[in-house]
Amino acid sequence: MRSLSGPAAAAIVARLAQRNARLDSFEPQVRVIVNTVRRKGDLALHRYAERWDGVSSNQPLRVSIAEIKAGWKSTSPAVRAALTQSAQNIRQFCEWQKPVAWTRVRNGISLGQLVIPLDSVGCYVPGGRHALVSTLLMTVIPAQVAGVREIRVVSPKPSAEILAACSMLGVRELYRVGGAQAIAALAYGTKTIRRVDKIVGPGNVYVTVAKKLVSFDCAIDLVAGPTEAVVLSELGNPKFMAADLVSQAEHDPEAISVFITASRKLADDISLEIKERVRTNPIAKESIKRRGAVLVARSRKQAREWANLIAPEHITVSEDDLPFIHNAGSIFIGDYSPQAAGDYASGPNHVLPTSGQARFRGGLSVLDFVKLITVQKLSRTGLQKIARTVECMAEIEGLQAHAESIRTRYANA
Repeated sequence: MRSLSGPAAAAIVARLAQRNARLDSFEPQVRVIVNTVRRKGDLALHRYAERWDGVSSNQPLRVSIAEIKAGWKSTSPAVRAALTQSAQNIRQFCEWQKPVAWTRVRNGISLGQLVIPLDSVGCYVPGGRHALVSTLLMTVIPAQVAGVREIRVVSPKPSAEILAACSMLGVRELYRVGGAQAIAALAYGTKTIRRVDKIVGPGNVYVTVAKKLVSFDCAIDLVAGPTEAVVLSELGNPKFMAADLVSQAEHDPEAISVFITASRKLADDISLEIKERVRTNPIAKESIKRRGAVLVARSRKQAREWANLIAPEHITVSEDDLPFIHNAGSIFIGDYSPQAAGDYASGPNHVLPTSGQARFRGGLSVLDFVKLITVQKLSRTGLQKIARTVECMAEIEGLQAHAESIRTRYANA
């Protein structure tokens, strides 16, 4: 992995800053799946589940409570302990993160906000090469903390660990379906799977495109692309930083892994360390080869600017760099904050913005599962204090009935 500097490095940053999820070519195929499920419901859902999810024709799509409970019993004590600690840390962070209702009174006007949970959400848990049990925790727990009453989980070929986590969390609706067909079912509803208010959770490109297509009819969290990791450092431990980049690279051959520094020596050390670490990890090796880079900036200021232009999903920085980072999904500080800790058990969510979306939003949080509804109560005196202003603004916009709704009240006060 060769280090780049000057115009070559700047060109890499510019290309990364303009990256997108590259979804257009998949839309026609996914649109057919979504529309078929929308029209034919369970008939289409079963057909797709048989074809792609390994569900037999007589097997129910909904996993029974007995199967879910059996999953917990079948897992080892070590797995149970890991799930329990991860869940506890995620739940505690969500509790700290949860917004609160409030009311303020000033000049006869009472203003406030209510925090109302969504009625229902659908949590997508990827299957793929490995069932991502951590994603189940990261999507279900914030919904529970928010107070969502109906939580539906969809996951192709749910593993024993997925079943165990569902049992531990008290999930009662788990469906063995995945892909675009699962997204369509959650968005529009079938006889088996009732529609939800919002769909959350990452997935492959078909899931991502399906979420995009249904987003006008059902809320979604974000349109996620491949994993992204940036490490920004001048003095860090090369072994630790290379390990972080390789760990994220093993998610997907399309993952982005970038090291940024103003130190040529550190850049060379990182390049050698990464080369050694990918020898035994073919997916990470392919990912680093295709979408990995070591970039040498002319100054620390430029290095920070490059990091913000890339706006990565994950970034590791030193304490000194933290105040300068404002575009990132999640920030990890120092040698003993591995990005993998955030993937599983430190507490903050691992469903994070990719493809530059960190420029305008953060990761999944309790806020994604609630509505902030404003509340207003004006006394007669309070209305009189702003009546002329409201009346004037209404007349500026040519909305006479608006102005009259004010005059009607204060004229006879």
